[in-house]
Amino acid sequence: MKKIIPTLVGFSAILTWSFLALLSTAAGPIPPFQLAAATFFLGALVGMGSWTFRPDAVRSLRQPWKVWATGIAGLCIYHCAYFFAIQSAPPVEVSLIAYLWPLLIVVFAAFLPGERLKAHHLVGVVLGLAGAIVVITKGGTIGLANGVMKGHVIALFCAFIWAGYSVLSRRFGQVPTDVVAGYCFITAVVALVLHLTLEITVWPKTTMQWAAMLVLGTIPLGAGFYAWDHGCKHGDIMILGALSYAAPLFSVIVLLLAGFGVFHWSVVLACVLITVGAVIAARDLLFKPRPDAKSVRTSPSAAPAEADAA
Repeated sequence: MKKIIPTLVGFSAILTWSFLALLSTAAGPIPPFQLAAATFFLGALVGMGSWTFRPDAVRSLRQPWKVWATGIAGLCIYHCAYFFAIQSAPPVEVSLIAYLWPLLIVVFAAFLPGERLKAHHLVGVVLGLAGAIVVITKGGTIGLANGVMKGHVIALFCAFIWAGYSVLSRRFGQVPTDVVAGYCFITAVVALVLHLTLEITVWPKTTMQWAAMLVLGTIPLGAGFYAWDHGCKHGDIMILGALSYAAPLFSVIVLLLAGFGVFHWSVVLACVLITVGAVIAARDLLFKPRPDAKSVRTSPSAAPAEADAA
């Protein structure tokens, strides 16, 4: 029970990330670095907003350089590198390579104190990966049509960066989640510099586009990052890794429900693969054996009680 609630909090982040594609589309043709700068600034405000009622929370920004290096790599370097990857190789291929991060989380987490990699963890995450491949490729073939490109290498780098950030966050479990606001703010500044250097500013033209950008910044790229930080630090990180493969599936489902795209059989197959994989990976958490009455009666803690009753 101790890890169930933090794990569910981490999973809530995955649910919010399922709306990234829909909200990014609804925000209109805004250049990627401009959109990142605006939304990450809003994400920073989400965390800083609570500081009005908790003035001492500002002290959470006083952290060792290792904490800041990990956070900036996870949010800033990952997202900036991902945008470069998308522009340097076919988006579907980039997405497939970048989505190796849940598998890497499970593998990397095995090196954390108190964690142990078991066969069902690997089986669950591999099934999740298969589901992600099916839904991203729509059941098509997998391959690098034009050979290995710069974007593919960057996408693989992204996978290692996000997995490393998520797992290393566990090593800084005593660091308050408030520090994520600092990560978001630095990411917004870096994205703004890249935007002013590489892009032409395009502002939303309708109320709907402005609303989409606002929601994108406050929920998936705001509350989502805070929830993920809490889940990685206090929940079952291996289960979160397996559950992360639900994000591309949910993203496709959300787009279909919103009227973007046409239903495809691959969605059903991906749903089955990812669900089964998640259940297998979470076996220890969901189906933890209960001590029978005999073991309770013969346990050391029960003996004193029986003696007192006598």
